[in-house]
Amino acid sequence: MNEIEIVADQGEWRGGFEERVLAGYRAAGCSEPLAQALLERAVKGIDGWTVATDGTGWIAVGVTEDNGATVGRIHDLTVPQGREWAERWCAEHGAQRVDVRLTGGAGAFADYPVRGQNRMRAVAERPELPTGLTVRPLTEEEYPGWYAGEEAAYIADIVRAGALTPEQAKEKSDQDFARYLPQGYLTPGHAFYAMGADGQVIGTGWVNHGFLPGVTFGFSLEVYEEHRGKGYGRAAMAVGEWATRQGGDEAMMFNVFGGNEVAMSLYDSTGFVVLDEFRSIDL
Repeated sequence: MNEIEIVADQGEWRGGFEERVLAGYRAAGCSEPLAQALLERAVKGIDGWTVATDGTGWIAVGVTEDNGATVGRIHDLTVPQGREWAERWCAEHGAQRVDVRLTGGAGAFADYPVRGQNRMRAVAERPELPTGLTVRPLTEEEYPGWYAGEEAAYIADIVRAGALTPEQAKEKSDQDFARYLPQGYLTPGHAFYAMGADGQVIGTGWVNHGFLPGVTFGFSLEVYEEHRGKGYGRAAMAVGEWATRQGGDEAMMFNVFGGNEVAMSLYDSTGFVVLDEFRSIDL
């Protein structure tokens, strides 16, 4: 392997990197406006990244603060056997763990545990609710109890994914809920649902219309534990599709945490493709 050297002019690398990111999103079925919007998210802070090359490929790395921890990020890696250099660079800059965002497979990072995925699928033009399932708006009186349950479940999911401690997960939860629901139940663009069957509420849904161009984001499609194993998981996904069209969007997107193999299997079987996969290791 040739010697790896940091470059001052990132222009040559950046054009190829952005095109590779776009190609991954297009291959996953994203519209051009959506692919461009996702690219903007993927390159956030790019001017502060460090880029290196061995003459055959590229490495892009950076460090950031995340919930009190210094985190290294490998943003790009096309240098054969360049991962060791990238991890060493992150460690030398104080990183306690290394994160990667992947499209199109794990590649050199197959041994990094999966911490989460963003998934997406175009929805049917006129999705129908499953027979016997009812959907109604969650009431404002029901919202506080729903919020408490969602927060607890979110913290548990973060901890199970293995990236943060319970204390860090609580801090992240507080920040995320404040960012996405600044006006609580009345936050514009957000809709909350109660799903019912046989006269009982069997779960809830929370979606954000217009999250990205043509996309409704499903923050939560939750079937209560006592009603699981009865086919309601697939029914909840149908509710998500229905809600997406109710908001005027064409595709549904959501995040699933690492370690939730049951959910990942359900999403595989219902055609939700992986847009981004997030993996990390502790140093």
